Amino acid sequence: MTLSPYWLRDNCPCTDCRDLRTGQKLFQITDLPGDLTVRTSAEADGVLAVEWSDGHASRYPLDFLAGDQDGPGDDGRTEQGRPLWAAADFAAGLPAADWADYLADPAEILRAVRKFGFALLRDVPVVEQQVLTVARTFGYVRETNYGELFDVRVEADPNNLAFTNVAIAPHTDNPYRDPVPTLQLLHCLRNEAEGGDSGLVDGFRAAALLRTESPADFAVLTGTPVPFVFRDRGTELRADRPLIEVDALGRIREVRFNNRSIGTLRVSDPDAFYAAYRRFAEITLRPELQLEFRLGPGDCLIFDNTRLLHARTAFEQDGARHLQGCYADLDSLASTLAVLERRAAALDSIAELFAGEGAGEYLGEAVTMAEHMLQSGALAEAAGAPDHLVAAALLHDIGHFGGSGLELMAGQDNRHSHTGADWLARWFGPEVTEPIRLHVAAKRYLCAVEPSYLALLSEASVFTLQVQGGPMTDQEAAAFAALPGAADAVTVRRWDDEAKVADAATPGFDHFRPLLARLLG
Repeated sequence: MTLSPYWLRDNCPCTDCRDLRTGQKLFQITDLPGDLTVRTSAEADGVLAVEWSDGHASRYPLDFLAGDQDGPGDDGRTEQGRPLWAAADFAAGLPAADWADYLADPAEILRAVRKFGFALLRDVPVVEQQVLTVARTFGYVRETNYGELFDVRVEADPNNLAFTNVAIAPHTDNPYRDPVPTLQLLHCLRNEAEGGDSGLVDGFRAAALLRTESPADFAVLTGTPVPFVFRDRGTELRADRPLIEVDALGRIREVRFNNRSIGTLRVSDPDAFYAAYRRFAEITLRPELQLEFRLGPGDCLIFDNTRLLHARTAFEQDGARHLQGCYADLDSLASTLAVLERRAAALDSIAELFAGEGAGEYLGEAVTMAEHMLQSGALAEAAGAPDHLVAAALLHDIGHFGGSGLELMAGQDNRHSHTGADWLARWFGPEVTEPIRLHVAAKRYLCAVEPSYLALLSEASVFTLQVQGGPMTDQEAAAFAALPGAADAVTVRRWDDEAKVADAATPGFDHFRPLLARLLG
């Protein structure tokens, strides 16, 4: 395995190099010696151990090193990996969900916005300012000179053609703003007017077609800054950007297209620009690219304002058509989606343990490990315990997985309470992990302070008590009782002791999944 020494050292995961809580680096690249070399390296047990010429030591998981560190990055903002669509691709229906279903599981809709550039929510409450509530389910509202939200309807004194009844050609919003709002939301409150239908065009698809059909025109539009300007009595905005923006690798990253907002362009070859501009505009108007639909009351459209062009047909001047809109940003949507997917992956990992190793014997008891833990969680839930204690009861013995329970029965303390708490700490806070960390100590504590408690323990639990250190001394018991999570640990311990009933009817892991999802960090 040949790796750059500086790349390798820059990615050292040790706690001297990275903050344990944030994962952020604790050193500057200039802190490393200019002649840095690897002194020794060795692979064992899935880890590469490296000793450096300056005496530092690093350990790298091999699966991390196997990643493609030289590959092009993808922050999800370019054409890479995105299906560039035409209207016919949605003949079976738009990517959509009912409001209630979205609130229960927003990931699918957020994924659609990332993938296709848009998604539609239906049955959103038809009340003023509800569009702000929608935006805040995944991020933050971007306030502009139009305010937190704007009303798309016929205004008596409009400062933008959007606030009239005229047809609006495919365009992106606010190209004169830096940075441009990357997401737009439009929530329909009324639409009884003749006309006023909505349309979307995949701007990345249109730009890709221009690149294929006329590379020279594509080069002109990606290389010519265009002055986008907006002025009214209280605002003066300008941003000079190309109509099509590409990243350092030439991938389409952003489209800014709004004929209403282009200022006076002064370039050496205006004929070349206008020929390319016209060709691109003609592509955006191709019928096969225009996805047309009608928003009804309760519909809320979420779309990527750096990728999609949106449009509307003209409608009658006095028609009852009222949308409310707001702006938000892709980074917050992407963050929310990444966290949701990370949490889902965490719960999948835990579920796999329950379904796999959980089916195995539980330390000489009449139940499996999974049955024991599910019973414990069910007892906590039946007692009306708060979510964090139900979770602690459910997950308290997860440290036994991986075969360590056999070590305990062989007379070797596997410290499963600490192992489980440390493993779960990547996802759950101390209100969940500390009762788990202390639940073995709680058994030792109860044996010391409650003379009748020992008689309640099963034969296997009495055996493991001795392996784990036996009843606490008075001094140990006093120290335990003073710990912040001690009371919760004792509560979890009592459910632990009761949860050993053979063939008891208990809910499966999926029953507890929503509760765990609420607690995930």
